[in-house]
Amino acid sequence: MSNINPRHRSRRQFLLGSGVTACGLGLSGCDPVPAKRYNEADIATLARQRTSEKARSGKGPYGSQIYPGYRGLAKLPWFELDKDGNLYCNDDDVPYSIDVHCHLGMSVLFRPHLDLLAATSRVKHLLDCDATDPGCPLDLDIYINGNFSDQALDDLTMSTIAQGVWGSPFTKTQTIPNLLREMESMRVQQAMLLPIKLGLPFGDQLEQDWFAAVNAGAAEQQLHVGLSVYPGDATAVTQMRQAAARGGRIIKLHPTVQRFYPDEPALMALYAEAQALGLVVFFHGGRAGIEPESSHQFAMPRHYEAALAEYPDLQFILGHAGARDSEAMIALARRYDNAWLGIHGQSVTMLETMIQSTDSDRLLFGTDWPFYHLGASLAKVLITTEVSSRRTLRQKILRDNALRLFPALWQA
Repeated sequence: MSNINPRHRSRRQFLLGSGVTACGLGLSGCDPVPAKRYNEADIATLARQRTSEKARSGKGPYGSQIYPGYRGLAKLPWFELDKDGNLYCNDDDVPYSIDVHCHLGMSVLFRPHLDLLAATSRVKHLLDCDATDPGCPLDLDIYINGNFSDQALDDLTMSTIAQGVWGSPFTKTQTIPNLLREMESMRVQQAMLLPIKLGLPFGDQLEQDWFAAVNAGAAEQQLHVGLSVYPGDATAVTQMRQAAARGGRIIKLHPTVQRFYPDEPALMALYAEAQALGLVVFFHGGRAGIEPESSHQFAMPRHYEAALAEYPDLQFILGHAGARDSEAMIALARRYDNAWLGIHGQSVTMLETMIQSTDSDRLLFGTDWPFYHLGASLAKVLITTEVSSRRTLRQKILRDNALRLFPALWQA
């Protein structure tokens, strides 16, 4: 379990704040932050979450849920390892699912060569719990990125930089054939690919690259490419209209990467256009705890409320259910009927809290592939819906809720 020491955190913040900034993958703000936007109480809340989560791990309704890597999930009754040691779901009663939170490998800025149609023997997930044998201790009862060592998080930082400059050995495995293979093994029938517009001076065309690759690979029945715009771009509305015209139905906005407050007045025109076009807005929600600390200010749950309140007919997915700010984000979902919770990353105990305290018709399965193996998210749903009285709930979370939210996208 990761307990990031100050030296490693300082190094990572330096890399993210200098090297990544130079690539245009995250800007370092220098202006003073108003207290209403981010303050000492917010910082203390994140610190308490880390400490209390660690102390509570294994003491919730499902007990200890620690496994030796993604492969170690084969200890659960729904999984096995195949002859090559790859994890697969062996239970035909598990519903075929729809993953609303996926990505492909990223090649941006200088766009180092990346063949999105190439297959490799294994996927190197960005946070790769199977890089060693046995794998890293994978605790399903903490927020998922808390499982990774300082070195793994440093590797993630360097891989992020490499994606825009010289290429990454991780990224070369995060391809369409490899995703489809992992989807098949985990009974994931369809996935939504969420590009992020980074605001780069050039080489900022993930949406176009992914769309072309999906069509070239004849994978459009399994993979739906969403869209993204960079807040503040004068052509953002035009880009939204073009993407909607080619069939895009979900727009990804990432406050910590794109460095904006979701309730900024300038964003309201984007939400109005998304509503007019019949899109669904997917927000990265809350602080994950591994991004640059200078970006934490943008992702506080209270900054999302104005959009939910002012556009009640526009559906918003709050990704990661608020990440490490899940309690406040869950409270928003209880207040607003247009707030859907993406469950990826949350512990089995927090998922149980969501099931009991929110509208289960608005819980959505997602995995954030290729950061993690699809099985890490699937296992948590299966654990929390193991009792026979929750079979309908399992079907809703894994599949039916997504079909209701995107009724014209796939046939049930």
